[in-house]
Amino acid sequence: MNDFNRKVEDASARVNKSVEEAAAFLEKETAELINYVNREIVPAVRQNSSKALRTAAEKMSRLADYLEEQRRTQ
Repeated sequence: MNDFNRKVEDASARVNKSVEEAAAFLEKETAELINYVNREIVPAVRQNSSKALRTAAEKMSRLADYLEEQRRTQ
């Protein structure tokens, strides 16, 4: 195997690892967000609570920040 092919395979392995880590993080965060929404937001919205919606927006904003950071580092 020549040096170029080895470098391509190494780079591919690093990208795959990064994608795998990001996917695992997103799965975890998404599950937590869904649980939070079901546990906190839905009942609060039923009671017309804007605080719960702001908290959900903050969590979604942090998730968006993470996604943007991941895109910048790849």
